[in-house]
Amino acid sequence: MYLLVTGFYAFLSHLDYLYAAVAAYLCGCFNGALFTSRLFFHDDVRTHGSGNAGLTNFYRTFGGPLTFVVILTDVLKAVVALLIGRWLLVGHLPALAMLMNSPEQAYSDYWCGLFCLLGHMFPCMFQFKGGKGILSGGTIIIMIDWRVALVGWGGFILLFLLTRYVSLGSSSTGIDLPIVTWFVYRDWVLLVLICIMGGLILWKHRSNIARLISGTESKFSFHRKAAG
Repeated sequence: MYLLVTGFYAFLSHLDYLYAAVAAYLCGCFNGALFTSRLFFHDDVRTHGSGNAGLTNFYRTFGGPLTFVVILTDVLKAVVALLIGRWLLVGHLPALAMLMNSPEQAYSDYWCGLFCLLGHMFPCMFQFKGGKGILSGGTIIIMIDWRVALVGWGGFILLFLLTRYVSLGSSSTGIDLPIVTWFVYRDWVLLVLICIMGGLILWKHRSNIARLISGTESKFSFHRKAAG
């Protein structure tokens, strides 16, 4: 009877990873640029500019204060996804969890971070055509560990300020994050998870990388492109 109970508990514990993954993916599907463009402009941001359902393309296309709605949505969904994961997989309340850097929390955050990113990039309710995951990904690494966030955000900001290429700073995180994760945690499971995330970021930026190489990539400007 004891073995039956412990075996059933172990099975449910593994199912918690599935529940957390599904919850994180669904959170990720709430794409700020898509929801805001459809709700307020009755338009699809993917039909404009670069065709990407992300913050940069939304700002270049629509501009205005609603850009902050996009930012808020993509930040909050990442926060909620990781907090749900901590509740399911770590078992302590978010207020306490955010002050701790236990191994269990790291596994939970990297696991749920990956699926939140997948939801943002491939949302099931938007024909699996989403954004590139930089804003949500940036929020995820802040919640994971300040050292990981420092390298990821530091590299992004430095390259952006030097070149004004958002895509260059974004693409660099796909390389930086696996490296800093290994130096911080020395854990193969976490390294695999962050390598998948980094690979997804680089793959979603493949057209930007090609344009950077050819010298045709657009630089960021605070001036919205004129219509027509």
